[in-house]
Amino acid sequence: MNSYRRTNQILTILISLVWLVNGLVCKMLNLVPRHRAIVGRILGMQHAVLFTFTIGIAEVLMSIWIISGILARLNAITQMLVIATMNIIEFILAPDLLLWGRWNAFFAFLFILLIGYNEFVLRKRPIKN
Repeated sequence: MNSYRRTNQILTILISLVWLVNGLVCKMLNLVPRHRAIVGRILGMQHAVLFTFTIGIAEVLMSIWIISGILARLNAITQMLVIATMNIIEFILAPDLLLWGRWNAFFAFLFILLIGYNEFVLRKRPIKN
């Protein structure tokens, strides 16, 4: 296995873990209450528990989809669009609740670049024996 393929596999696992931890630990188990506060600010506190849990389920499912490798390009595009949309909304409506304030958008952009690089550059490298 060449180093590009190995790097792609490692990054795929790490990207999947980001979605899993954010979905399961931060949202579903509510071990990071800031996530529920952000959802409450954007969608209303009366819906925050249900919507945060639902978003957590979606993130866990995203993690599974990433690991499955099924429709990987569509998955990468979906991830990039979800992250961009989510971060634009949070940047505008809840910057004070974000871990790094408005700087979260910068780190989200780096994560989007990583996802794109992993899928559209590393995965497409030829395998040399």
